Amino acid sequence: MNTSGHARGRTRLPSQRKAAGRLLAAVSVVPALALSGWLIAGLPLLLLGRFLPLPMALLGGAAALLLCAYGLRRLPETAPPPRRATAATLAVALGSGVFNGLLHGEQLIVRRDPSTYAQYAVWLARHGSLPIPTGDFGGPDLALRFDSMGFYAVDGGIGPQFMAGAPMIHAIGHWLGGVPGLLLVPPVLGALAVLTVAGTAARLAGGRWAPLAALVFAVSLPILYTSRTTFSEIPSLILLFGGMNLLLDARARLRAAPPGAGLPSAALAGLSFGLALLVRIDGLRDVLPVLVLAGALVALRRTPRARPLPEARLGAPLLTGLLVGGVWGFTGAYALARPYLEYLSGSLIPLLAICAVVVVLTVAGAALAPRIAARARRLPRAEWLPNAAAALVVLVMAGFAVRPLVQTVRRDAVTPEDILTADFIEKTQIAGGLAPDRSRLYYEHSLDWLFWYVGIPAVVLATVAAAVLARRLMKGEEFGWLLPLAVIGWTTVTTLWRPAITPDHPFASRRLVPIVIPGLVLLAVWGLRWLSRRLARTRRFAARPGRTRAAVAAGALLLAVPPAITSIGTAFSPVNQGEAAAVAGLCRAIPANASVLVAERVTGDRLTQVLRGQCGLPTARVVYPPGSDVPRRADVLRLVEAVRRTGRRPVLLAAEPEQLMAYGPATRVMSLHTRQDERSLVDPPNGTWSLNIDVWMTVPTD
Repeated sequence: MNTSGHARGRTRLPSQRKAAGRLLAAVSVVPALALSGWLIAGLPLLLLGRFLPLPMALLGGAAALLLCAYGLRRLPETAPPPRRATAATLAVALGSGVFNGLLHGEQLIVRRDPSTYAQYAVWLARHGSLPIPTGDFGGPDLALRFDSMGFYAVDGGIGPQFMAGAPMIHAIGHWLGGVPGLLLVPPVLGALAVLTVAGTAARLAGGRWAPLAALVFAVSLPILYTSRTTFSEIPSLILLFGGMNLLLDARARLRAAPPGAGLPSAALAGLSFGLALLVRIDGLRDVLPVLVLAGALVALRRTPRARPLPEARLGAPLLTGLLVGGVWGFTGAYALARPYLEYLSGSLIPLLAICAVVVVLTVAGAALAPRIAARARRLPRAEWLPNAAAALVVLVMAGFAVRPLVQTVRRDAVTPEDILTADFIEKTQIAGGLAPDRSRLYYEHSLDWLFWYVGIPAVVLATVAAAVLARRLMKGEEFGWLLPLAVIGWTTVTTLWRPAITPDHPFASRRLVPIVIPGLVLLAVWGLRWLSRRLARTRRFAARPGRTRAAVAAGALLLAVPPAITSIGTAFSPVNQGEAAAVAGLCRAIPANASVLVAERVTGDRLTQVLRGQCGLPTARVVYPPGSDVPRRADVLRLVEAVRRTGRRPVLLAAEPEQLMAYGPATRVMSLHTRQDERSLVDPPNGTWSLNIDVWMTVPTD
């Protein structure tokens, strides 16, 4: 009995492991497929002014379910991981979601990007259309301003600053649970990102290594930071790495199933890559290697070969999906974010030029593929290329390491935006005890950021892994790593060279989230596997397998402990707590039939859209003269009378009671005392700063 029972257990094991492998494969592509379906349906409805719960539940939900059902058909047969590896991966993802959910932020008052995204999502969830109307203040007046921080004046109203993809996703939480539901969407997305990255690790390094990749990724401070509040980086990461997973599955299906089996997955992969542009405009840079690969595969398909490359068949569907997703992204950018694109024109125009060159070269390469291949065959074989590729990887990282010794990155403030950034940097330097130098950008220390957030061992191991993989790819091996390594390498180098963000931390760390940190984690985990296999083949370790296991355990600790040490300083410190209650109290304190005039600069920057979106009140700022934070009294009195003529009740807001004394008795309607993110320029963040916000109100009498 016991023997037969043991035999039955052994026969069940392969099927159980296969089920565990299928589960991990499925949960690591479902997030990207679901978000793709939601965005595909959401953008047309938003452009039509119908981004509402019922249409999105029907169309967006149906599109998400359809893509998931289609993408999960006939999952490829890969080496299944042990059940405990899948269970551990799911546990890490669940723990990440719960931990970040308990400690999530409440950034609603508009001070930096997260609150802009939050207010964008609030408006979409409540109204489902853009632009945002200005409201009636008794007619046009030169003293009225309707724009504010993160929200531009556009034809027909007000336009939010960013791309629409992330707010369309965050709006789901508001529909389900109001503002508290909205604030819990980022932790859920963070948990899904852990699953997505772990799935990529399982496909590229093996299922046994997925839990380690999930853990190292989840404990990194930038991942914790962007998983607790409404950023766009985590949704972008899900789409990009989900696209990689789908393409890897397409390749596996193509090789294991009848011809054509992997083509739909390749199209879905391209769609996921392309839709990343609808979430972040920087996604255009991140997907350039995908365009190049798709063109190269199309070219290979047209090139006569003695032994045809099966993967060449994936080029056309990959390119088709990429173009469809890209059309959605460019449409959203042009229709809804033109002022934002104009603000970014200094970096966006060169990027578009690079894209144009890449497109032309890709099309030309695909068209001339047979001729190019014929001439390439006559060239002597370059035996030195594999070693040169590996050396190049090491030299590039070495260059970033010595960069602070030879370069100090500066920018002279010319535009109004540059001047604001320079002022901010100078104030941050003074607060941090540094010598004031408003021209500094600190970009030369970008590699140090990686040392902080993933640790020196991970960076070194990832560099070694990238060098080994580059060498193997040049020798025609490890084809599955071609696109992941190209995307990770391209984005890492361009991001480290020019992060293009205000350099205070943890805010600046968000630049590393969509590609750089998960990419380095994947490479480091693969590098640890490669190193362990080399050790196992040596005489000293082959005789004692326990030594190899001990070495792997030590390597795992070296990967997981350094980022955890950096994160521990802020991991248990939620920020902006109390903002939701403070805003709700503000809305209750203002009369329901009020039209709000904000009569002070800082309050206008922070609360104009909050009052408009969350309180549902017509809100405008009163223009203040240069060198002052408050408007002219004559302008305020004129606008107050204009509001009265509309039949609504004028209400004035400011930061201090003295700023309202000329118009009536002032009442404090917000007194918020909370903690905000640290602003560290030269060290990893290890704490939080205090934040106090007061708002006073007066209702002018006749």
